[in-house]
Amino acid sequence: MTFLRLFSSTTGSLQIFILLALCAPSTALAAERDAYLVYVGTYTEQGSKGIYAYRFKPATEEVEALGLAAESRNPTFLAVHPNRRFLYAANEIGDFDKAGAGAVSAFAIDRATGKLTLLNQVSSRGGGPCYVTVDKGGRNALVANYGGGSVAVLPLKNDGRLDEASAFVQHVGSSVNPERQKGPHAHSIDLAPDHRFALAADLGLDQVLIYRFDGEKGTLASHQPASARVAAGAGPRHLAFHPNSRFAYVINEMASTVSAFAYDAAAGSLRELQTISTLPAHFKGENYTAEVVVHPSGRFLYGSNRGHDSIVVFALDPDKGTVTYIETVSTQGKWPRHFEIDPSGRYLWAANQRSGTVVIFRIDPSSGHLTAAGQVLSVISPACVKFVGLD
Repeated sequence: MTFLRLFSSTTGSLQIFILLALCAPSTALAAERDAYLVYVGTYTEQGSKGIYAYRFKPATEEVEALGLAAESRNPTFLAVHPNRRFLYAANEIGDFDKAGAGAVSAFAIDRATGKLTLLNQVSSRGGGPCYVTVDKGGRNALVANYGGGSVAVLPLKNDGRLDEASAFVQHVGSSVNPERQKGPHAHSIDLAPDHRFALAADLGLDQVLIYRFDGEKGTLASHQPASARVAAGAGPRHLAFHPNSRFAYVINEMASTVSAFAYDAAAGSLRELQTISTLPAHFKGENYTAEVVVHPSGRFLYGSNRGHDSIVVFALDPDKGTVTYIETVSTQGKWPRHFEIDPSGRYLWAANQRSGTVVIFRIDPSSGHLTAAGQVLSVISPACVKFVGLD
């Protein structure tokens, strides 16, 4: 206030100077908002300690390694609470309790340092949990147990801690592959855009199972249609919705394909539109797909190939929901288990599990093309990447 009174009768040029000076702090704050914390979950059998953190500034492409954020055993998939104060990890183990279940861990995020503080850990109710997501109300975490072939809902407390499961569904059945599909293997569980339904891709059943979801009660209920099928032996793994909520895309691990579905939000049903290969025609080697992500613009779809070690890029028709091949780009490492696109849609971080690297790519907003940005981060057995905004 003294500063303002002192120059209250100054010339116009000085008044402009004052206004610029007063605006400077807000400009600095704006620059700070253009930054993310980035967490990388890992497999810990090869020397990793748990979850690692980075600070990323897209405007300058600056990456600051913050080190080990939290020790945790096999935190192979991560999810961020909508309030960005808490992070959840699926601990892909099978000996958390006497029942042979895995676990889900809750952490508090220190936004200044990136460190994670363990809040608590509860049973996932099945072995080998490999996927966790949080509903938009921040009331529940949903987990898929690959080894146990089951899904569960874990209520969240106001302080971010997990409660014991409020819902549990054991999948049953098998499919055609005698080695990998003798029984169910729930590989992911995602919520429809309006959160009325939960969709679980089960690799062992060749189905995306559909449940009615009640976020207030934390329940999963049977639904008709009960599922959508993919081709026998395809092995559905992950699912991504289009921003317009009319389409969903399922990546099939064993067949190296992506299936496009029309989604009826009122009926909670999926209708297959198209299935397309994720591989170049000339490739004849062994390959297993992993992650699938729709670009925030809704114009492009990305999928990862483990074996061919690449990201496939497709164009999306927002009216028809169909997929057209654009390009395949090397991830510059081995076994890209997971990748994530930053919230701005400008960068893709690819986690190469077997080469121990996370490679950053720029995304061309007009074409969807990927170009290596030059940053290669060293992380032992990276399995998942998640961004946390700092605004």
